[in-house]
Amino acid sequence: MQATRILPAVVEDRPAGAASLDQVAIASGLAMVLTVALLAIVLAHRTGRLKALDRLLRRMDGAPLFGGVASWASLPLMVAMVSLITALFGMYWDISLHIGVGRDEGPLANPAHYPILFGLFGISAAGVLACALPREDQVGPSGVQLAPGWRAPAGGVLLTGAGSYALLGFPLDDVWHRIFGQDVTLWGPTHLMLIGGAGLSLVAMAVLLEEGRAAGRRTDRVSVRASYVLGCCLAGGLLIGMSVFQAEYDFGVEQFRLVMQPLMIATAATFSLVVARLWVGRGAAVAAVVFYLVVRGGVSVVVGPVLGELWASVPLYLVEALIVEAVAARWADRPLRVGVVSGTLIGTVGFAAEYAWTQVAFTLAWTPDILVEGVLLATLGGVAAGLLAGLLVLGLRRELPVVVRRPRLVFGGALVVLATIVTNGVLAMAPSGLEASTTVVADEQGPDGREIQAEFRFNEPPVDGAEAWLTVTAWQGGRDSAGLHVQPLQEVSPTLWRTTEPIPVDGTWKTMVRVHDGRSLRAMPIYLPEDSALDEPAVPVADGEVRAFGEEKLILQRELKDDVPGWLWTVAGLVVLACSLVLVLGLGWGVSRYARAPEPGVTAERRTPVGV
Repeated sequence: MQATRILPAVVEDRPAGAASLDQVAIASGLAMVLTVALLAIVLAHRTGRLKALDRLLRRMDGAPLFGGVASWASLPLMVAMVSLITALFGMYWDISLHIGVGRDEGPLANPAHYPILFGLFGISAAGVLACALPREDQVGPSGVQLAPGWRAPAGGVLLTGAGSYALLGFPLDDVWHRIFGQDVTLWGPTHLMLIGGAGLSLVAMAVLLEEGRAAGRRTDRVSVRASYVLGCCLAGGLLIGMSVFQAEYDFGVEQFRLVMQPLMIATAATFSLVVARLWVGRGAAVAAVVFYLVVRGGVSVVVGPVLGELWASVPLYLVEALIVEAVAARWADRPLRVGVVSGTLIGTVGFAAEYAWTQVAFTLAWTPDILVEGVLLATLGGVAAGLLAGLLVLGLRRELPVVVRRPRLVFGGALVVLATIVTNGVLAMAPSGLEASTTVVADEQGPDGREIQAEFRFNEPPVDGAEAWLTVTAWQGGRDSAGLHVQPLQEVSPTLWRTTEPIPVDGTWKTMVRVHDGRSLRAMPIYLPEDSALDEPAVPVADGEVRAFGEEKLILQRELKDDVPGWLWTVAGLVVLACSLVLVLGLGWGVSRYARAPEPGVTAERRTPVGV
């Protein structure tokens, strides 16, 4: 073993709780200024004192490139799409920083927070504009009466709600940190509010687009083609929004069971691509995937090679798009059937295609350990998402009231199925009894400080059959590097495994052995730095020492407080759940309201469908 130079110990001292009050005041002041400015513009327009918006809207109404959509809808849609891409860039940048560097020194010290904040505010602002721009006589029968003489399109109301729900995640996230400590994970409850509000805003945008089309009523060739392109972009945006939930898996530091990844891929693909094909038209599912790959892949390039942060892999979705196109070619007039059949095929054939893709493109590839449960969850998720997609398409076609006798039952049943399988997917155990000793076989200085190669001798086989992953994972060491190192261990015997390349055990790196087998998620620390903010001692490399495996979360999320009463966590989680249910039910209400509103110039006979 090569001797190594002893370096001074590195102590992690960044704040581990909520933001300081001065940063809270600055962020709140910025949000207040933006809100006041937006309200001033809206008020000036509504009272006729601001003529610039009226002139802009008149120019846009004469441009066929906006797809024949009324300008009061197309302008907010443009603002919302730009804002979504801005927020997407910020989210992946932020996730990369948390994986590679760790927790923030403060919310304003993290540059990725700014595009997230401005992007989410832009979504909410787009909704406000959609409510404020049209005059009373321009809003169709699905409009909502906000005040005497002021009716707003349903899509604008929904877009405002989705954006506001996402923005609400920011202050609630700070409250969460004050109570529970920082949650350095994508799936923190308040983080899901940020992602969910942004992703589901695409449903609101689809309703707004249809309301704008009804008001615009342009049928020339250029407008029709532009409308098709716009629909494909919105459907591609929906696919992006539904896929952000997978981000930790894209980077290779997933903190939940591997079966969740095929479930999320199947759900996102079925919902988004069925909507694309049946709502927009032939070829739209493939076009939506192309838009997704360009935008989502472009974000990976900017965050990774350009900014020098971590690379995030991208699910392909191409096979899934071809499945939806093929199924819809047979039953395009029966959206619910297309949803169910597409979901079933995506959960099986699509699963196989993404399984092969993960072997070459993802840090943690899928393994035979997840085959049975993964296919089952992906199929159930695909079918449930397909039903929701069918309902949305019927709503956007204004066929929902005459096709489905009890749409609320189908809607609620699909949500219950999704909630059940997601709950099953996240439930994990950390059985006690597994231990391992570490033997250092090489010790040297690398670019990130001390690096070792090691063997790990377990007291019993760490996995039963095929493992989902058995790796050494080192992360959050990126003050001078990308800050992530993941490598599968090589099996020597059922109880002896070893590294195949050096692993960092210095500085702020948090290095551990992770074992995921079935429903078991366990980890053993190899090296952890001293953390003065958490009052946690260093865990040095100990050659020959036996250490026990415990719950992964306690190592991956060292910042979480361990003295918070369980009831408080339950109450806080229920508050976030209640906010989320309000958003989902509100979107369902908005789609139903649009579907049930009479369409000018269309008789009841023309609205009667041929089947489901």
